[in-house]
Amino acid sequence: MKELSLNILDIAQNSIHAEARLVRILITESDETLKLEIMDDGKGMSEEFLNRVTDPFSTTRTTRKVGMGLPLLKLAAEQTGGSMSVTSRERALYPETHGTEVTAVFYKKHLDFTPLGDVISTVVSLVQGSPEVDFLFVHELGEKRVELDTRDIREVLGDVPLSSPDVLVWIRESLIEQYGYSE
Repeated sequence: MKELSLNILDIAQNSIHAEARLVRILITESDETLKLEIMDDGKGMSEEFLNRVTDPFSTTRTTRKVGMGLPLLKLAAEQTGGSMSVTSRERALYPETHGTEVTAVFYKKHLDFTPLGDVISTVVSLVQGSPEVDFLFVHELGEKRVELDTRDIREVLGDVPLSSPDVLVWIRESLIEQYGYSE
């Protein structure tokens, strides 16, 4: 993928498909590295599937026989000298602590580092497409911290859906302001 934000979108969609109620997207950047963590409270994966999850010919999708999201993320991380790991606890075996965590580390100064891309649009798209799911997005860039927690937004809005156009515009503008971008 041309941007890590597209990997984030793909993996978060997998979390939603796995019945997650909360998806946490954490990005920690330093001058040297970018660490991406995506965690969910979805149904998790069996140990057997977890062992094959980075094989492009392993997928839970019925529309195609190839799943490229995690294999491509792993390749992107490893091409920079970084790494990727996936842990998962199946709901059937761990009813209170189930879910999946994907962690990838990239070395930013490497020639093959994939840029983060438009992470704001990714977050807005996730909220718009799955307004019933909660998202915690945190991007730490040294001293700067950009954060969005839809649980906090729900508390303020009450019955107003997160997919409301005004709410989505506010989410986008809030993230733009936190990043310090000018429109």
